Amino acid sequence: MTESHLTSIHAASQHGPRPLPLFLSLLRSETATSPARRHAALAGLKAYQEAERPAERVPKPAVAESGRARLRDYGGSGPPVVFIPSLINPPFVLDLAEGNSLLDWLATQGLRPLLVDWGSPGPEARNEGLDHHIERLLLPLIDSLGERPLIAGYCLGGTLALTAAALRPVRGVAAIAAPWRFSRYGDLARAAIAAQWEAAQPACAALGLVPMEVLQSGFWQLDPARTIAKYERFAAMAPGSAQARAFVALEDWANGGAPLTYAVGEQMFERFFAADRPGRGRWWIGGTRILPHRLSCPATEFISATDRIVPAASAISLPGSTTLRSGHVGMIVGRRAQAELWEPLRDWLIAAVHTK
Repeated sequence: MTESHLTSIHAASQHGPRPLPLFLSLLRSETATSPARRHAALAGLKAYQEAERPAERVPKPAVAESGRARLRDYGGSGPPVVFIPSLINPPFVLDLAEGNSLLDWLATQGLRPLLVDWGSPGPEARNEGLDHHIERLLLPLIDSLGERPLIAGYCLGGTLALTAAALRPVRGVAAIAAPWRFSRYGDLARAAIAAQWEAAQPACAALGLVPMEVLQSGFWQLDPARTIAKYERFAAMAPGSAQARAFVALEDWANGGAPLTYAVGEQMFERFFAADRPGRGRWWIGGTRILPHRLSCPATEFISATDRIVPAASAISLPGSTTLRSGHVGMIVGRRAQAELWEPLRDWLIAAVHTK
């Protein structure tokens, strides 16, 4: 099985790593001394591309909308909890599959989870930065509920959740694997991120968008060995097994996602990673300085000690924060997710409702 064969397979398939040329470059470097490993990884990639997928899950009904954003209702009869996903990758990691859905589970636990679906921007949205997403999309969805909700956010969504809690009265806010102190990524990682943006910025400026491929390539280069090894492992899985189905569902999520607006990309790369405005207390929205340590509502965060995408050091470190063993994605959908994150998060949310 050759790399050119895999390239032709990819051209005919909607499933596969984005962008494939970078994946193949990583494959060559990581398996340079082991043709057997290269063959296994290519076999795993082919098996992933050809794996059967379940019927696409029907999105939950929208109970509010603001611009292209929607607020989707997962049922339940308790107090509302607005879940804010990252703008990077699709929001359905919080509702990954039947039997592995944080939101479906919370709806059975005395809470009413609602998911922000950011929609997909076009080039006409090029100037809509993170401040726009918060003020014009997120806050109107929160306001539409007519009561103070709890809010929770994952990854960059956690950063936005902490910001929203500084701008609106809420019953409590939980941040999950959320970056805040971007200088804590370290000089080496920040230099690599800056170089990536320098290379991609002209094309992104012309498009008015930051394609998912730009971000995906950055994630891969954080841990290229793991990127290749997971396809090696998949090659050995029994086709159609529970383990294989879980892998396919997670990879489809990781390889999917709408582009970012150009303004969001520019703000993330230049104002966050380069200048660390949030971590230095220099992020202002509509005249309000965003200082999550001074929130008037209950606030907590869940941090992963093994997170390669959002290092533990980059968290804001709120009092009473919880550190988990699972990684960035495993804490949401892994085998230990219910015990390590889902249940403690449920307990904290319910307790926050009753905090005076």
